[in-house]
Amino acid sequence: LAGLQASRRDPAFAAFRARLEAAGKRPKQAIIAVARKLLTVLNAMLRDAKDYATANP
Repeated sequence: LAGLQASRRDPAFAAFRARLEAAGKRPKQAIIAVARKLLTVLNAMLRDAKDYATANP
């Protein structure tokens, strides 16, 4: 669900999902890829003790 919401509300994640779907990924595969990318971003935020920046997910 986090991947779905991220792809709906954040322009960078929405563009990432759209790019994956345009490349032939099924919608559920694209949402899972967004969720994995979201986890990577969150882990980097915790590691660096920084706030979220929408420009670089």
